[in-house]
Amino acid sequence: MSNLQRVMMKSRLPPMCPNPRFPKPSDRGFRRQTDYNPLMWNAFFAEKRDVETGQGKFRVYLSGPPVEAGNAPLLVLLHGGGYSALSWAHFSTEITKLIHCQCLAFDIRGHGDTFTVEENDLSSERLATDVGEVIQAMYGESAPPIILMGHSMGGAVCVHVGNMFVLPSLLGMVVIDVVEGTALEALASMQSFLRSRPTTFKSIQHAIEWCVRSGQVRNVDSARVSMPGQIINIDTKQLATNELPLKDESVTEEKLDFKHPNAIAEDAETTQSASPTEEEAAKLPPPPSPPPSTAGAVNLRKYAWRIDLSKSEKYWEGWFSGLSQKFLDVPVPKLLLLAAIDNLDRALTVGQMQGKFQLQVLARCGHAVHEDRPHEVAEVIATYLIRNRFAQPTGDGQFLKHMPAC
Repeated sequence: MSNLQRVMMKSRLPPMCPNPRFPKPSDRGFRRQTDYNPLMWNAFFAEKRDVETGQGKFRVYLSGPPVEAGNAPLLVLLHGGGYSALSWAHFSTEITKLIHCQCLAFDIRGHGDTFTVEENDLSSERLATDVGEVIQAMYGESAPPIILMGHSMGGAVCVHVGNMFVLPSLLGMVVIDVVEGTALEALASMQSFLRSRPTTFKSIQHAIEWCVRSGQVRNVDSARVSMPGQIINIDTKQLATNELPLKDESVTEEKLDFKHPNAIAEDAETTQSASPTEEEAAKLPPPPSPPPSTAGAVNLRKYAWRIDLSKSEKYWEGWFSGLSQKFLDVPVPKLLLLAAIDNLDRALTVGQMQGKFQLQVLARCGHAVHEDRPHEVAEVIATYLIRNRFAQPTGDGQFLKHMPAC
């Protein structure tokens, strides 16, 4: 990759969120150290299970004490396409501090440590049916009151679940950053986006660093726990989470070298010197060729994505077509949480004005809202649940209450 290509790549990356704990980028010569070592699931969840259904084995993570029917609600958390249940790790920790509830996050088929028959069947009907079957396998006819929450593709699955009535104890629904109009428009460029991602990573830390620098997740701590659930070891075919804890967790930003052809250039965030112009970049000498491989060389193709999302294209339109009206038709109190107000389409704008759902916008974050700002999302959800008398606050209940549509 030439220096000019690095400059052009950098210009296309989403901006990194400023962090007041660190000096400004203008402080030349400063290079902050960032810990990209992975975190384990048990730092955030109390239990993990493999739940058997007629379709296969679903990996489930549970936080907090068990809930009983008629008691505190169970928050069933559905991740977005390509993510895993571990994307809810920090949120689960934060929400259980604010209200009495239990969180249940599971890997959707084709993702994480879930293995099913017809693993590539990601149709909205199949995914919605999976949700009902997992809850049935875990609780039978004694399911606790359920709040269904989903991000992106998982939010669309929530809506389909609500329309199929596969959860009789459903109390409420929260959909995070997915709207029919904008989602369908984005599908045209989705394959290009998927091709722009690295296909392999040389280490788990390398994948986490890419996740943060590319803007997929802007919260380093969240990326450290969620990214290992999205990649597999190419040789063993095992999810990266199954290799934790690592034997040597001493790899830091200083030791990561980005010479992989698909990697993000190192100066995307941490090099604090001024970036060269295109003319200056053109005059720079070409980067040195990588040394020939040796027996002791680092394997640049050790990890790959758990799921090839490009192969699920035939299901994309089915996830989102008619989603707005289906969302409005679900007969429970609903909350739509967005990263930008201009994402609303006409049907949702009218529905929001008619009071058919609660709208909340959290700006200054990326698409993975619940990962970028887990504490604030937890406050929004806690406010929604207390307001609808679905849950009770823990302790003195002192936290920032978020009013609707602010």
